[in-house]
Amino acid sequence: MIFIYRVTKAIIVAAGKGERLLPITGKIPKPLIEVNGKKIIESLIDAIVSNGIKEIYIVVGYLKEQFQYLKEKYDQIELIENPYYAVCNNISSLYMAREHLGNSIITDADMIVNNQEIFNPQFEHSGYCSMWTEQHTNEWLQTVDENGFVVSCNRNGGKNGYQLFSVSFWTRRDGLKLRQHLEEVFSGKKITDIFWDDIPMFYYKDQYQLQIRKINEYDIIEIDSLAELIEEDATYIDVLSKTKPK
Repeated sequence: MIFIYRVTKAIIVAAGKGERLLPITGKIPKPLIEVNGKKIIESLIDAIVSNGIKEIYIVVGYLKEQFQYLKEKYDQIELIENPYYAVCNNISSLYMAREHLGNSIITDADMIVNNQEIFNPQFEHSGYCSMWTEQHTNEWLQTVDENGFVVSCNRNGGKNGYQLFSVSFWTRRDGLKLRQHLEEVFSGKKITDIFWDDIPMFYYKDQYQLQIRKINEYDIIEIDSLAELIEEDATYIDVLSKTKPK
């Protein structure tokens, strides 16, 4: 029997400094950068809302006050402050939102969504949105079996595998496990310098059965560098030229 689960809430991780997009992020958090006239995080929120998801928790830290307007614009928004964002990796952000895990989506906030269908709230197994690539990538690369279940993951990348994107779906049962493991690793073992994704992918790999959700190129655009930002919105060439010392 195939069990169909349904997402009821989303957790958006938006606490980081976005240092790879300096100087732009010197005064604005990366998720609030406008790309072609729309803030990155609003592209994400609109996709989530369009799929009928009623609860959205955004974990903030760097320049957190700038996110306040979202609570007025969207009825579904609750902000969660991460006091550790400046000294810990993003494991600290999910730790702060851990009580909302289960029947949930977890996503980074620095992605432009071009295909809202990838947030379809119905799913069969916990796992990540992933795209097949034959080209070399430096992103995490998964090997899967014939049914799409993850066999292994290489954090150094590679080619001829499924590139992991930071949009994932979690059943209630796996969400509860993830919460327990976050507490064990972050508050128990005091391991603070890892990605939260390290927990299901590496630290407790044998305790999760993850299945990829296949997506296509350009369904999601991750903005990780100034070059990628300019590729999406060429007006930033002028913005950056004005910040260079004369």
